[in-house]
Amino acid sequence: MEPMSGPYIIRGSVVLPEAELLWRFSRSSGPGGQHVNTSDSQVELRFDLARTEALPEVWKARALERLASRLVDGVISVRSSEHRSQWRNRETAAVRLTSLLAEATAPPPKPRRATRIPRGINERRLRNKKARSDTKRGRSGQGWD
Repeated sequence: MEPMSGPYIIRGSVVLPEAELLWRFSRSSGPGGQHVNTSDSQVELRFDLARTEALPEVWKARALERLASRLVDGVISVRSSEHRSQWRNRETAAVRLTSLLAEATAPPPKPRRATRIPRGINERRLRNKKARSDTKRGRSGQGWD
């Protein structure tokens, strides 16, 4: 078996700790041919988000709030079964978990600053609208007696 291509970087210097990852393997319902009933290629990766020390507190709070609907007792789980090999499913699950955590720990976007629409742009829009209206009114065929 090939070595895992860790460490899995969430963002910056924050890494998903290999020791805190819980792996579970089971038979996959996906492709596999004759080998399918004997190999546990489906991968379930679990990570205890509530108890981890690997994430900064601010990130952890943010992630717990944003992923609340997906958590079971503070644990997030990701499944992968699209590949035939367990190793590739492990890779996929780990990548999926890191991207999920990266998204959940991202800082909130800066609030939008309200700006006024320049008068010229607004007037041009209204002129174009009026011209279009006149074009359509001209198509009605009224007054063609």
